Amino acid sequence: MDNHQKRNLTFLTIGLIFMLSGIEYAVILPTIWRYLQILEAPPYFLGLGLSAFSLSALLTGPLFGFWSDRSKTTKSIILFSNLFEIAGNFMYFIGQSKWLLLSSRLVAGVGAGAGSSIFGFLTRSTQLEERASIFAAIMACRQVGLLVGPVFNLFLRLCDFKLGPFVVNKYTSPGIFMCLLWMLLQCVVLVMYWDVPPVSSEGGAVMLEMKQERADEEEVPLIGSDEEILHTYSAVDSNQLGISTSSDREPIRGGSAVADPFGNFSASREFLREEVVVLLTAQFITLFNQTALETMVTPLTQRYFSFGELGNSLMYSLCGVEVILGFFFVRWLSRKVADRAVLAVGLLICCAACIWCLIFLCNPRGGNLSTFIIGVFLQLLGLPFVAVSQVSLFSKVTAEKTQGFSQGVRRSVGGLATILGPLWAGGLISNLYIMLGMMLALLVMITVMTALSYDRLTEPRAVQHAQSSDSGG
Repeated sequence: MDNHQKRNLTFLTIGLIFMLSGIEYAVILPTIWRYLQILEAPPYFLGLGLSAFSLSALLTGPLFGFWSDRSKTTKSIILFSNLFEIAGNFMYFIGQSKWLLLSSRLVAGVGAGAGSSIFGFLTRSTQLEERASIFAAIMACRQVGLLVGPVFNLFLRLCDFKLGPFVVNKYTSPGIFMCLLWMLLQCVVLVMYWDVPPVSSEGGAVMLEMKQERADEEEVPLIGSDEEILHTYSAVDSNQLGISTSSDREPIRGGSAVADPFGNFSASREFLREEVVVLLTAQFITLFNQTALETMVTPLTQRYFSFGELGNSLMYSLCGVEVILGFFFVRWLSRKVADRAVLAVGLLICCAACIWCLIFLCNPRGGNLSTFIIGVFLQLLGLPFVAVSQVSLFSKVTAEKTQGFSQGVRRSVGGLATILGPLWAGGLISNLYIMLGMMLALLVMITVMTALSYDRLTEPRAVQHAQSSDSGG
């Protein structure tokens, strides 16, 4: 089996990992509210339960990313992290107390921390011009899970039997179901996942077109497993070689960087640049708002529209269809439009969604069903635009050799948002004006930041030139 086949099977396995994370979210979220009520948990435990998962992922993400950057492997990290998913979901199945339920989400969240290693692997294994479309496809896999999950819930809600000393019902069954799925995934990873060499080292070297005054186009090795730029630091590593003052573009090799990718690493120099701060802020605000709205939706539909588990499952299923279509549209759009333009459009849609909810959903009756559907539709419409564009841009403006750690930092920022979002919404379900007003203020802030930093939110000039040459030819 050649590297191309291994790469495709590995990408397929990554898609399955993200799909399972979506399924887990979809089968647990519609039932956890009633599960906690049965265990006599106070209302704020809903926010704690949803935030616990993100807290573990926040803390472990950079650690897993650092591990993958050092070892240049991800398979062992995925196998290790999945053990926590298996254990956490089994604890959720046992239930018995609100504290065990809370602990189960903490343990399962450790497994989600491996996502930073996966995104680092994807960055090293893809070329810049194809990265946004691949990220969109991988993210769409999670949305497929969100779509498939409610279908499983239709059957899981019918469970009513005992498994030894444990009761299997519509509240505990999602735990044992996900435990079995993660165990099956372990077998898939063992058989179908390879730490294939990055695209820059396949076949010896991959050549990158450079901006030049000569009429003929020349190529230069990008970065192999034994290559790096010496004596200089580039924000996008060797993907942005336009800073060189020499017209001769020879490969510069250095073996020492292989053993220590963090040899010349500076956290302040990497993460405190304007464009990186804007992207991390966009990551935080969009996920804060998304999780706050998700936390609000279940109690809101129960209070105003009398939705039960079935109604919520069907609603999440329809939402999944919309988001999947959105990701595929963004995948197509990213090949024709710059990432920063996609980001700007997504932020404008999110602002419109928040304004709509603020106007129509904050009255004492919570609006009618049609206005609620429109608000949810607009919110989900903007999600793929922002999610794909900011991840793709972030991978292009940060160093490739420490991409696992950088993606861990990015996901930790997102994890902090998914902790604070449910906590914010959980305490303000009865005060929607305050909750949505703060969310709109944050969206307006990041939209202004994006507009002011628009010129810096761009791909490396070398890649832009190559793309313009292709379109011109």
